[in-house]
Amino acid sequence: MTPDQMRDASLLELFGLEADAQTQVLSAGLLALERNPTQADQLEACMRAAHSLKGAARIVGVDAGVSVAHVMEDCLVSAQESRLYLLPEHIDALLQGTDLLMRIATPGNTVGPADIESYVALMERLLDPSQKVAPPAAPTPPPTPVPEPELSMEALLTLPPEPEPAPTVSAELPRQNKRMTEGGERVLRVTAERLNSLLDLSSKSLVETQRLKPYLASLQRLKRIQSNSARALENLDGHLKTVELSLEAREALADTRRLLSEAQALLAEKTAEIDEFGWQAGQRAQVLYDTALACRMRPFADVLAGQVRMVRDLGRSLGKQVRLEIEGEKTQVDRDVLEKLEAPLTHLLRNAVDHGIEMPEQRLLAGKPAEGLIRLRASHQAGLLVLELSDDGNGVDLERLRGTIVDRHLSPVETALRLSEEELLTFLFLPGFSLRDKVTEVSGRGVGLDAVQHMVRQLRGAVVLEQTAGQGSRFHLEVPLTLSVVRSLVVEVGEEAYAFPLAHIERMCDLEPEDIVQLEGRQHFWHEGRHVGLVAASQLLQRPPGQGNQETLKVVVIRERDAVYGIAVERFIGERTLVVLPLDDRLGKVQDISAGALLDDGSVVLIVDVEDMLRSVDKLLNTGRLERIARRTQQTLEAPRKRILVVDDSLTVRELQRKLLLNRGYEVAVAVDGMDGWNALRSEDFDLLITDIDMPRMDGIELVTLLRRDTRLQSLPVMVVSYKDREEDRRRGLDAGADYYLAKASFHDDALLDAVVELIGGARA
Repeated sequence: MTPDQMRDASLLELFGLEADAQTQVLSAGLLALERNPTQADQLEACMRAAHSLKGAARIVGVDAGVSVAHVMEDCLVSAQESRLYLLPEHIDALLQGTDLLMRIATPGNTVGPADIESYVALMERLLDPSQKVAPPAAPTPPPTPVPEPELSMEALLTLPPEPEPAPTVSAELPRQNKRMTEGGERVLRVTAERLNSLLDLSSKSLVETQRLKPYLASLQRLKRIQSNSARALENLDGHLKTVELSLEAREALADTRRLLSEAQALLAEKTAEIDEFGWQAGQRAQVLYDTALACRMRPFADVLAGQVRMVRDLGRSLGKQVRLEIEGEKTQVDRDVLEKLEAPLTHLLRNAVDHGIEMPEQRLLAGKPAEGLIRLRASHQAGLLVLELSDDGNGVDLERLRGTIVDRHLSPVETALRLSEEELLTFLFLPGFSLRDKVTEVSGRGVGLDAVQHMVRQLRGAVVLEQTAGQGSRFHLEVPLTLSVVRSLVVEVGEEAYAFPLAHIERMCDLEPEDIVQLEGRQHFWHEGRHVGLVAASQLLQRPPGQGNQETLKVVVIRERDAVYGIAVERFIGERTLVVLPLDDRLGKVQDISAGALLDDGSVVLIVDVEDMLRSVDKLLNTGRLERIARRTQQTLEAPRKRILVVDDSLTVRELQRKLLLNRGYEVAVAVDGMDGWNALRSEDFDLLITDIDMPRMDGIELVTLLRRDTRLQSLPVMVVSYKDREEDRRRGLDAGADYYLAKASFHDDALLDAVVELIGGARA
């Protein structure tokens, strides 16, 4: 490439940057003018933007851009001079010109002469004096009438200043084309890889400064030792004064005192210097880290470029009047999160325009303004980005939704009639589900809300839909502010540190041994009204089990959508904010691990991939390889407690018997039916079986019969507790091999406990 060609390429790149900035000014200004065509400040800003683009196109020799910008400028100047009243067709044409200018400035997008001639002809027709449309004598409101609120004196005093007009591009294009932030700071383009590398280095620098602390502590200890040595020398000198010493000995003692004093002074000086250096290095490293992290943060407005225009254009194509209002545009979010939010937000906005907002005539009949309103609000809450997208449309037709669910055989009629509003709305997130009978260019293919939910979950977030019939619907999204930093709970598993992201943690708790129950051969514990499966983190992460003797079990309750499990760990280290360090690509996907990080002391911690871990749990359950967690008790060194298995399909009866036996000191496991009990008997050792008779899958008689045929279990004592109190029922149970038969009709606490003591004695061997 010749120097002239390189210069031309550089100028074209600058023109592309200029077009990107000025077309944003034009789009925002024209949408404002559509609501108020005589707004002087917006007319001035749009005119200057068109003029700037014309000058920039002329400098770089893009004649097509000069022609388009010139006719746009003529139209805006005519509106400024009141020779033209901007109507919707003028706004449409000016927006079309804005898009055309952006295409001209984008490399690879060819715009033919016919496109330019067609657009110039369109603008000339609209500007033809013989066809000029004058403003009506009594001006009617713009297409969407929204009354201007009356401003108080306080509101007038707090109005924001008028925006500065966009600068005109002069011959010094390279110097004038430096993009600026709202605060007047220059904006430079930096690759994401360099930002990631900077954040990585800054986090390591912050960790390295922490290594000075133990070194400084050692110096402080050495300083104390020297002080003690000086005092010991003084004591020795006092004792030696009573002894006649030679001149050489007295000189040696004086030299020792002097050298020790000098060493002590030097050590104190250097210790103070290192202390000061460590503090300053820590402060600078923290500032460096915070600044590097801030470099990855961008205002939420960056993801909204073109969304207001998209909503407006889509509404017009559907014959609707729709306006998008945005709050919290300056909310700071990680650039990676912003990129992944663009697609789901576009889905939701298009869905609100197509499904939510009614036609103008329908809105007027319902007592609403003809123009529909969509409001998007962004804010920070508890380390999350919270987005609320609401519309004032008609909401979701629940009866139509219920009918669609039945028609698509997703639920029987009887079940569908009992579904609550919340349960009905969840069907909208199913793949392929749509309320549209016909496929259109906007919707009807059923790829909207399920795609939104999938993308939000990829961000480790959640989306919820709420609606009010006739008044509109509201989507509530929560996603992390950044994917580069994660707030985590650090735990110890197999003498190694692992981190669970707080976004997936339901709670953390200390579990007592007696709180662990066995259901269907698996360990569970009671949590918020439901049994939660208990799994050892050491088995999932393939670490050796810990050797600690804690009396309680440390459990992290993790949740991913409807899946909830308790993960048993060895120790809670504490909450930490970790900088995510991606794993080396050569490792591939490491099971149950998403990334790494560094702790304050420089040690490595692995960040758990909770979704992958839950899949690992399901795999262990399906293959039957889930290991039982050894339950430590306070009586570890005492005689072991006797174990009893309670088998009953009634939750009330199971819990009653379990608590009675636990209070008496026995260790108790439970099973929900005969099959579950048989699996437990084959996998664990018990001192007594208490079983019901009438149960699903396998009744108590079959269970006792199988037990008596097993050589390992045939001597196990068995008690039958049943509602059946007839003699033939008693005989049937005892003939099967039961040692004791207790009728529930005459059941009371002492009767059960006395029977247990009679069969196996007290709780301890």
